[in-house]
Amino acid sequence: MQNYTVQTLGTRVSKWGEGPIWWEGSLYYVDIEGHALVQLNTETGEETVWNVGERIGTVVPTAKGDFIYAGDTGLVRFNPVSGEKTPLADPEAELRATNRFNDGKCDPAGRFWAGTISLVKEAGTANLYCLDTTGKLSLKLPALTNSNGICWSADAKTMYHIDTPTQSIQAYDFDRKSGTLSNPRTVVDTAAKGYASSPDGMTIDTDGNLWVAFCHGGAVVCFDPSRGGKVLQTIELPCVETTACAFGGPNLDRLFVTTGIHKSMKEPGAGRVFAVDGLGVRGVPACPYLG
Repeated sequence: MQNYTVQTLGTRVSKWGEGPIWWEGSLYYVDIEGHALVQLNTETGEETVWNVGERIGTVVPTAKGDFIYAGDTGLVRFNPVSGEKTPLADPEAELRATNRFNDGKCDPAGRFWAGTISLVKEAGTANLYCLDTTGKLSLKLPALTNSNGICWSADAKTMYHIDTPTQSIQAYDFDRKSGTLSNPRTVVDTAAKGYASSPDGMTIDTDGNLWVAFCHGGAVVCFDPSRGGKVLQTIELPCVETTACAFGGPNLDRLFVTTGIHKSMKEPGAGRVFAVDGLGVRGVPACPYLG
């Protein structure tokens, strides 16, 4: 057990911060309900904000220097200099009134994985998709309800994924070359461990342990998936809507946590980005989209 410290960074108060990712010396994240992509200098607190005009659930950098986000209108390539948006795919256009894209990340081979959420909580109507480096979109996991946290082990042999209402973390054998998933299994049952709140965004450290933000839970919890989901660490935060987390900083040893504003509570720090220091672990580097 490590001693740790928690502090807020920057000045932005997001309506619903999500999707943090460390890339080229900055933390990038989204404000879903604020329709914004945010770049945060975690040393100076300086922020750059792009209003993209729609709800976006996640964003990833590309090897070409721009970004791809997943939002209300599907997957969109975004040039932060010109503001140009290039639509790439919109597989659930007919469900736009009830579904939107939510969390996602790039796998170690440079493909972009992004899932959807049923805004009316209709079970089985959301999905997880993968955009390969040629621009082809394929369905990877159907019949979900709220596709959320996703990450890969450092050796790229395992993918972890959360469908929030199941209150569990699933693992899949992952074929890096093809992107094929196999051997699905539950590695953490958060409900069985007594967590009533919702597992949301997720990241992984170099020891293979999973760090999960609990929406409505005010905490980030570290689980060991190799030992039945043994709880290794709990980080308590002063606001209940902890949404996602990512390791960053020059040594990838700082944990950054995004938060949202609860609809009926006034809390210190709600909507801010928190930095957790002193955990004694390091994260796995983020991968860009290679298409």
